Amino acid sequence: MKDINKAVEMLLSKLEAWGEEIVLMLPNLFVALVLLIATFYIARFIQQTLDRVINRFSHSAALNNLISTLLYLGMLLVGFFFVLSILNLDRVVISLLAGVGIIGLALGFAFQDIAANFISGVIIAVQRPFSVGDMLETNDYFGVIERITLRTVDVRQVTGELVRVPNKMVFENPTTNYSSHGIRRVDLEVGVSYAEDLERVQQVVIQALEEVKNRVKTRDIEVMYDSFGNSSINLEARFWVRYSRQVDYVGAKSDAIIRIKKAFDANNILIPFPIRTLDFGIKGGEKLSEELQHIMDSCQNGQQQRKKSDQ
Repeated sequence: MKDINKAVEMLLSKLEAWGEEIVLMLPNLFVALVLLIATFYIARFIQQTLDRVINRFSHSAALNNLISTLLYLGMLLVGFFFVLSILNLDRVVISLLAGVGIIGLALGFAFQDIAANFISGVIIAVQRPFSVGDMLETNDYFGVIERITLRTVDVRQVTGELVRVPNKMVFENPTTNYSSHGIRRVDLEVGVSYAEDLERVQQVVIQALEEVKNRVKTRDIEVMYDSFGNSSINLEARFWVRYSRQVDYVGAKSDAIIRIKKAFDANNILIPFPIRTLDFGIKGGEKLSEELQHIMDSCQNGQQQRKKSDQ
């Protein structure tokens, strides 16, 4: 019975001490509560103001959202630490900071790829080497950029598939932006017969390409002979087209082929077929027709001799 009474007395004294501490902490609790509420309102106001200001200087929605969110969370964290300090919970603050550091280190090792993609996304958003709607080729993928996030670059390939390429792969590997200048050069290879007048062929090709659809007329058409082929002399026709979609390039190239073929037909310019030489074991310097005639004569003589012997 004495033990029970002693335990009750200890409990009551402990509760009384806690009650006194709570009463003494009431002003601090009130100030901490006001500070916490004020922190939320101030952080939200600053975030909204910063969103309006950043949008004037940066057109990357992902980067703008990242900056404003980080600032908002940082202000909330600072306000939370002030609240704990007002409540005389400094040790809790130190423990929380130590815990956050350890957790951050562990997460950094566990999610290295995610962190690398995130950092790469931030750098891409800042440098802006390409934007939504550009034709991009990277990591063997070629298509239109549909979306840029802080984790991936979404590419709609020309064949229709949507590929989400991690930002780390885009950042670390070569990329080709076909839309950066709005124009693109078309290179077209053509072969003509050895018997043709090459300067005349040059002029015919240039005239044929003058009215190719979508051609940039401020840039000259270039027709340069490239090599001696097995059955033709090869030339390369080069001209520039306005480029926003892949169909601009493909359509101009198709139109150029049609125009060159029509111009060659109209001017009797021959595009030769591949030539193959068949070796029948003829000696050097002898004509195939003479050798065939000799074989035919031999066959006829053989037939006549067989007829005589049969008689």
